[in-house]
Amino acid sequence: MRTIGIIGGGAWGTTLGLVARRRDHAVLLWAHEAELVAAINARHANALYLPDIALDPGLRATGDLAAVAQSDLIVLATPAQHLRGVLGRVAPAWRKGTPAVIAVKGIEDRTAALMSEIVAEVLPQAPVAILSGPTFAIEVARDLPTAVTVAATDTTLAATVADALGSPRFRTYQSDDPIGAQIGGAVKNVLAIACGIVEGRGLGDNARAALITRGLAEMIRLGITKGARPETFMGLSGLGDLTLTCNALQSRNFSLGFELGQGRALKDVLGARRSVAEGVATAAAVSTLAKRLGVDMPIALAVDGIVNHFASIDVTIAGLLARPVKLEMPTVSA
Repeated sequence: MRTIGIIGGGAWGTTLGLVARRRDHAVLLWAHEAELVAAINARHANALYLPDIALDPGLRATGDLAAVAQSDLIVLATPAQHLRGVLGRVAPAWRKGTPAVIAVKGIEDRTAALMSEIVAEVLPQAPVAILSGPTFAIEVARDLPTAVTVAATDTTLAATVADALGSPRFRTYQSDDPIGAQIGGAVKNVLAIACGIVEGRGLGDNARAALITRGLAEMIRLGITKGARPETFMGLSGLGDLTLTCNALQSRNFSLGFELGQGRALKDVLGARRSVAEGVATAAAVSTLAKRLGVDMPIALAVDGIVNHFASIDVTIAGLLARPVKLEMPTVSA
C-alpha cells in the first residue's frame, strides 16, 4: 500500500488519516467543506472536528473524489446515512480491486442495509473490510493506546488492512466476521442513547449495567439472525465498543441520550451540534430490521420510539420495566 485515500473529513476520517501517516503512507483525504480542505492543506488543522490537534503536514486534503479514488486503499468515513450518495459519486472513478475499508458505524435508515451491503450494491468491484472497535477519535488523534478489529471474509485482505494501519499504539486485531463487526458497531450507538437517558434521568448505575447487558443480548440476537457468530460480540467490535460508548459523556450518542434524559428536546440537542449522532437514524433502521427478521429487541425499539416517534421517556421506561421476566439465556441463539 503506497497511497491511502480517506473519504470523509470529520473527526474519525481525519484521525484515520493521521493513523495512516504514522505508518508513512501518502494520504489524501476528501472533505465536503471547501474551507476544511483549505484549512488542512494550509494550516494543518481541522478545527471544525478536531480542535487543538496539529495534523501531520503530509496529510493532504481535496474536494475531488476522483483523485481519492486513485489510491491503493480507500477508507470510508462519511456519516452512515450519506454513504450511498457519496459512493454513487465516486463509483465511476473507483478502480476494480481497490479495497474499501468501512469505518462507518451505522445501518441505513431508508433500507435497513448494512454498510457492506451498500458498498456491494454501489461498488461491486471493491473488496470490503470493516474497521470497528472502541475508538474515541480524539484519543486516537493524540496517539493514545487503542485496539480495533479489522474484519473481512477474505482473511488476506483483513491482514493487509491490519498491517497497513496497525502500530504499537493502534493495535489491529483480525476477524473473518464482517457482519458481526458491523452489527456491533451500529447497535451500540442505539444502546448508548438508552444509557445516556438512564444517566440523565438519574436512574442509577445498576440500571445502566442491566441495560448494557440486556442490550448486548439484543445485539447478539440480531447479529446471529443476520449470519454473524456470537463470539464476535465478545470482542472489540462488540462488548469493547459497547462498554466504551455507554459509559462516557465523550460519546456523542451517550451525551445525546443524557440531554434527552434531562428533558431537552431532540431538535434542540441536534441543532447545537456539528457532529453526527449515528444512533438516531440507526435506531429507526434497527427497529425496521428487527421487525423484518422477527428479532426481539425491546430496548432498541424503545429508543426508536423516543428519538423518532415522540414517545414519552417515562412511559417508555415504565413499559420496559413491566415486561415479563425471562430466563437469562437468549444470547446464544436467535
